Parts: sequence; structure tokens; C-alpha cells
Amino acid sequence: MRICSVFTALLFVAVIASGQEKVIPLYNGPAPGSENWTWTEAITDDNALVYNVSKPTLTVFAPEAGKANGSAVVICPGGGFQFLTINKEGYDVAKWLAKKGVTCFVLKYRVAHSRTTNPVAEFNEKLGKKEFQDENIATIPLCVADGRAAIAYVRSHAAELKVDPNRIGIMGFSAGGTVTSSTLFDYSAETRPNFAAPIYPYFPKPMIGSIPADAPPLFIVAASDDGLNLAPHSVELYSQWISTKHDAELHMYARGGHGFGMDSQHLPTDTWIERFGEWLDVQGYLKTKL
Repeated sequence: MRICSVFTALLFVAVIASGQEKVIPLYNGPAPGSENWTWTEAITDDNALVYNVSKPTLTVFAPEAGKANGSAVVICPGGGFQFLTINKEGYDVAKWLAKKGVTCFVLKYRVAHSRTTNPVAEFNEKLGKKEFQDENIATIPLCVADGRAAIAYVRSHAAELKVDPNRIGIMGFSAGGTVTSSTLFDYSAETRPNFAAPIYPYFPKPMIGSIPADAPPLFIVAASDDGLNLAPHSVELYSQWISTKHDAELHMYARGGHGFGMDSQHLPTDTWIERFGEWLDVQGYLKTKL
């Protein structure tokens, strides 16, 4: 797997030690499969959305000195494969988990090309059209490849990152939930997540493959009133997991809509991440093991 050099890894480890965030490239050179992508990554004026990602990166959020427990999570924001909701489904989640001792890696995975500075308007205009479907057919495999590469990167650099190679999870929201859920199938020892948390994922039944014998435990969250009608995707994934005698926990809220992330809506969905923290604790991932 073409990942960034040991030199780069050592460079950002020094930054981790100081408690600052460091952005590192996921690949050494152009990302495989999109070598001809030449557009420049951009962020919306409100700093909420990142778009035109062609060079995948990991942003590291490390716990305070002496607080790391050895667990790591790759976090995949959502955005319909068109952009990344980088704060409420990325950085805010990482900051919360870092306080629990978990070293977090927010993944900027590749997304479709936006031709304007308003990726949301473009998304809404294309939604449901053949253009959108065609873009997804081309883009989703690249997104999934980035998710797998992220797990492999963290595992192969576990010693430098001060994490346990057997305690590396992945979580993702909506489209990031697609990335997350896809890593649960056809994995290698290098790319297997030790645990996974798809949050209101887009993952229809045809995408559910043969569940491996050593499938990792799942934590799943969604709302019944999901505006994109994705609640059944979470239910199906959960049902398939427990029907094959694998560990899974599902939280299906009555209200919350789609894309709530770390938003405060004065609804029970506001505390989903606390439930996730409890689940991590029960699974043993908040106990120190370095």
C-alpha cells in the first residue's frame, strides 16, 4: 500500500507530543485511481464544509499528555460523497473522544468534483439524477479505498503514534458511514477495523456482503425520521450482524433527522456520543493499554 513515508510519520509524532494537530498525507504521491484530479481542495466561508478533496489526509487529534489509553479511531465525515461536513461530523467528534483518551484521525477522503463554491447547492441540484448516480459509482470505491488505507496507515505506524495496533476502530457519518461499513467486508489483517461505528449510514442491503467470521463489533446510530430514509439501512446492518452471532448495539431514535452529528437539537440524539463512549468503555477501549 502506497502510504506516506516514515520521515513524515516521525515528523508529525513530534507534533502529537506537543498536543497540537497535525495533517498528514495518506498516500505518498497522487492517490491511486484519481491521478488526473487536478482541482484544489477548498472550504466554505463558514468553515463547515470541505470540498474538492483530491489528496486524502488524516488530521490527528491526540489526547493530552499522559491521558492516551492506546485506542485509536479513524473518523469519516459525511457529505453525500460531494463534500465533507468537517466540524460536527469530524473535528468536534475527535475533540470529544480525545478527552476520553482516544487518539483520533479525521479522514478527508476523496469526493466528487464541485464546479462552484457552493457544493451544497450543487448536491441538491444533482440529487436523484443520473449525474449524481454516475458520480457515486465512480467516487464511492475511491472513498472506501481511502478508509481502508487510513486504517492500514494507523496500524503500520502504531508504535510512532503511540496506539495499540489491535485497538484501531473506524466511525463515519452518512456517506462516511458508507466508508465505515464497507471496511467491514473483504478486509485483510492490515485493513481490518477492531471496532466500527456507522452513524446514520448510507448502506443499502445490496452493499452488505458476506459477514466474516471474525467480524468486529458494531455501534450504530440513526433516527427513524431520517429525511433521506436511511433508517432501514442501519436496522438491516444491525440485523445481519446479530443474526450471524456477532456483537452489535443499535440506537434508533424517534426524532433527530439526518446529519445531526454533534448538533444540539434539544433531543435525545444530542447525547448519542455519550452512549458511544459508554459502549467503548464496555468493549474495553477506554481502559489504558499501551
